[in-house]
This record gives sequence, structure tokens and C-alpha cells, in this order.
Amino acid sequence: MTTTSATSPGLRLPGARDTAPIAAVRAHAYKIPTDSPEADGTFEWTSTTLVVVEIEADGCTGLGYTYTDASATVLIRDTLAEVLVHEHAGCLAALTQCLWRRVRNIGRSGLCANAISALDFALWDLNAKLLDVPLVRLLGGPLRERVPIYGSGGFTSYDDTKLRDQLAHWVYADGCTAVKMKIGTDPAHDPRRVEAARAAIGDAALFVDANGALTVNGALQCAERFVDQGVVWFEEPVSSDDLAGMRRVRDAAPAAMDIAAGEYAYTCDDFRRMLEAQAVDVLQADATRCGGVTGFMQAAQLCEAWHLPLSAHCAPALHRHLAAAAPRLRHVEWFHDHVRIESMLFDGAPKADHGTIAPDLSRPGCGLEFKRADAQRYAL
Repeated sequence: MTTTSATSPGLRLPGARDTAPIAAVRAHAYKIPTDSPEADGTFEWTSTTLVVVEIEADGCTGLGYTYTDASATVLIRDTLAEVLVHEHAGCLAALTQCLWRRVRNIGRSGLCANAISALDFALWDLNAKLLDVPLVRLLGGPLRERVPIYGSGGFTSYDDTKLRDQLAHWVYADGCTAVKMKIGTDPAHDPRRVEAARAAIGDAALFVDANGALTVNGALQCAERFVDQGVVWFEEPVSSDDLAGMRRVRDAAPAAMDIAAGEYAYTCDDFRRMLEAQAVDVLQADATRCGGVTGFMQAAQLCEAWHLPLSAHCAPALHRHLAAAAPRLRHVEWFHDHVRIESMLFDGAPKADHGTIAPDLSRPGCGLEFKRADAQRYAL
């Protein structure tokens, strides 16, 4: 049961309808096979699970989603939905606060944060649809008409030919000026793979991502080798849980190489600690993990205060409105798995255009419609 603050008129989203009680909250999970086996420095997978959330009020349906375990649907249906049903959809800040309070004794990070992220995004999408405006307008934007993207994949399970072909496609077909590859499964082979990537992409910027697989010394050795190949971004060289180690890598890495992390930040406190530790040159935020629209825009404001650039992690169809409104936004990750899934299962998913994507200002909300019939064969 929500607290009385959830219905306080002063906490309603400006312009929200007074008669928009939430009628229903739904959550469903879908397991989509990858197009080939994938791996990074610390994980291997052959499928991706998508959890889709819908919130209904006053004839409109808000859409949100996250990439997490299917058990998030049970958490949403049995624990979190009761916080929202019958409450006014426009009381967005209060409802989000109530969701976080509801999981106090469960633990905020991980599964709970993913579930709340999907619900928060659906609430924002719902409110934008109730007001018949694109989501970016509710966020005070757009600050930019188009958002730069960088191609992301280059999994360690790929052979050199597949690696080169994928990275080259993003540069020469999609117009990306930067691409990212995975490293860390076998560090001894990574210098050769980085050389192959460089040969395939010409003068485009090259990023590498170790997914926390390396030690501080190992990461610095990689940085020294990779800088000669023009690598300008080193993501999670060590575990993001090791903020002191991240700071050591940042301090000693070549000046031309940005150290980036933040995809596993689940709360505003996680971002604050990372910034206070001076662990990154670029902060990453993932709205499917860090509290949805609310959490992502909090991260954006922290970057504004700390004078650091922000990069949106994965889920480009979900991030494009947020990225268009976020100050200091550098780019959105055009992640292979999520681009493929979103183009398959969401009408209105963005397409790369000269290395950019843009929010659809002709549609209310986030501009996406879930293709339920197409997704049914993947349902869990």
C-alpha cells in the first residue's frame, strides 16, 4: 500500500490529469536466442531475456522494459504492482519513491532495480501519452535533434573474420564514427584482435570493453599495447566494484584513453560514489538498470555537476528520448543484441542514420509499440 504522499497534489507531474488512476500493471518475460554464441571477458550467453511492463490509466498504456532475469515478472506482479494500482499516474515522483521504499528489505540493487527501472519508464511513457506529447518534451528537451551512436559487439566468441565484418558494417554502412569490441577472455590474444579491428575500421575511433575481467596491472599493460592502435576508450578495465582499482587505472592510463564505467550502477548513490572516487573519465548509465527515466536523468545531473560526459549504455530504442534531453550526453551504445531485439519486437524502433538516431516527435511517449504477436513465440 502506498503512503499518503503518493496522492499529494503538489507531487503530480505538471499538466497531468487529475482523473488518471492506474487500472492495471502487467509484466511478461521473453527469451530471445542470440544469432550466434556470444561472450565477453566474464560471461558467455546464447539468449537474452526481455521483461516488458505495461501500465494502464485512463485509456492509455505506458510501456517500459528491461533486460534481466524472468523472475523480475514475479517481483513486479506480486510485490510492486500493488504500490501503483489505483494511485494517480501523474504522481510520478511519489510513486517512484514508494517503489524504492517497497524493496527496502529485499535489497535495491540488481533484480529490484531492474524491475523498478521498467516500471518507472512505463510511468513516464504513460504520462507523456496522457498529455499527448513525446517523452523528450516532458524532460525539457530536446537539447539535440539527433543523438550519436557507436557500434557495440565484437564479442570474444567471434573469429577475426566475423569481428572485422561486424565492426566494418557499423562504420561503412551505419555511419558510426566509433565502434566497441569485447576483450578479456584471453588477454594474450587481444592485441592481435585489436589489430584486426583497427584494420577493418580505418580511422574510426576504437573502444574496448573488458567487463571487469582484468587486474589493475593487467589492464595497464593492455592500455599500453592498445594505445598504439588508437584505442581511445577502455570500459570496465577492472570490476566496477573496485573503485580504488578503477582510479589507479585512470591515473596511469594514457591521456588519450578515456576510462568508462557505470553500467552496473543501480542507484544515484552508486553514481555518486563512482564520481567521488574519481574512477571514470566518462560515466555510463543504463535506464533499464538505474531506475528508469528518473534514475538516468539523475545521473545526467550528476555529470553536469561534476563536468563529466555521460554515455547511455545499451537499449538504444529506450534511451533515445532521454539522450536527446540529457546535458553532457556523448553518445548511445548501439549494442548488437538489443538493436536486433528492438527492431524485431518494437514498432518504431530507431534505425541508424549517418551514425545517429533521433526521438520520433510525431508519436506520444517513447514512440514504441510492443509487437506482442511477434514476441509470443519467445514468451516464458
